Amino acid sequence: MKLTTVAVACVLMLAKAATPQTTPTQLSTPEKQEVSEHGTKNPEAYELYLKGRSYWDKRTLSDLETAVSYFTQAIAKDPDYAQAYTALASAYVVLPDYGGSPSEDIPKAQAAARKALELDATLGRPHAVLAYIKFDEWDFAGGEAEFKKAFVLDPNDATALMWHAEPIGMMGGREQQALAEINLAHQLDPVSPIIRYDVGYLHIVARQYDTGIAVCKKLATDNPAFAMAHVCLANAYWQKHLYAQSIEELKTYAQLYGDRNQSELASAMEQGFRSAGWQGALRKSIESSLAQRKTGYSSAYNIATSYAQLGDKDLAFQWLNTAYQEHDGNLFGLRTDYSFDTIRSDPRFAELVRKVGLPQ
Repeated sequence: MKLTTVAVACVLMLAKAATPQTTPTQLSTPEKQEVSEHGTKNPEAYELYLKGRSYWDKRTLSDLETAVSYFTQAIAKDPDYAQAYTALASAYVVLPDYGGSPSEDIPKAQAAARKALELDATLGRPHAVLAYIKFDEWDFAGGEAEFKKAFVLDPNDATALMWHAEPIGMMGGREQQALAEINLAHQLDPVSPIIRYDVGYLHIVARQYDTGIAVCKKLATDNPAFAMAHVCLANAYWQKHLYAQSIEELKTYAQLYGDRNQSELASAMEQGFRSAGWQGALRKSIESSLAQRKTGYSSAYNIATSYAQLGDKDLAFQWLNTAYQEHDGNLFGLRTDYSFDTIRSDPRFAELVRKVGLPQ
């Protein structure tokens, strides 16, 4: 459930790929309270839960899989540990965003969330997990209903606030609400790099580029190993037409995250920019993405953004329709993605917004 823009969007599938500097003892105050209120009397289960939380916070595929293992072990130690089921649901629900299998992980997230509620109906996070799933299924009314339940039960869940702020900020018309929610999430959990990333990112979505840059520069300084800070900067620089700086940030991201596809993309864009400027970078990004689709996955939406900026409306809509067929989560941002400013007046655009079902 994520969005970026232009060629920068090619890093979207890893948009939460974080390496925050947290340890099991660095839970935020609301999280510590949540653990104490909905905990376990089994010290081994509790320790396994804490280990799982530390890995979940890192938001890479391998770390999330490790978190799942620890949460599962915690449940084995205490089958009535509602908080461990909640954490397991939270891990499964984000796994597809980092390379997991939606067909396998999402049903497991739903089952764990419902088990958590069966054990403790006062928990808010399981409803946020179910809301996250409904938003990804484009059931926006159902998602809002689940988020409402989550916030009534736990108004101080920073992760739930982030999960809600992100899509409503992307969809357009509720940018100020999204900024208020992500700022509250940051106040509740000021050490979370991924929440700080979203603070910067949602300012960029609202086209408050300088604020977004300031936030993400500070994030990169405070967390030198946190790759997503550079995605945030790359987005802002690209939208400010500072293309050379944007490409440099993409290269830094790829290096920190260790992703070969992103390294190839950034190198291709740099080559294109040096030889033919902005349009050259866009064309190279398309070539790189198309090559990646032959052997794996590359977002059709991201290809559409490049074609739209090149002024090729027909190919932009062709790839947007492919993104629709592939249920690409980037389509949340149709109304706010500046890449499509030049084609929003086309009747095909309004029809696509209608098909996705974005709330009016």
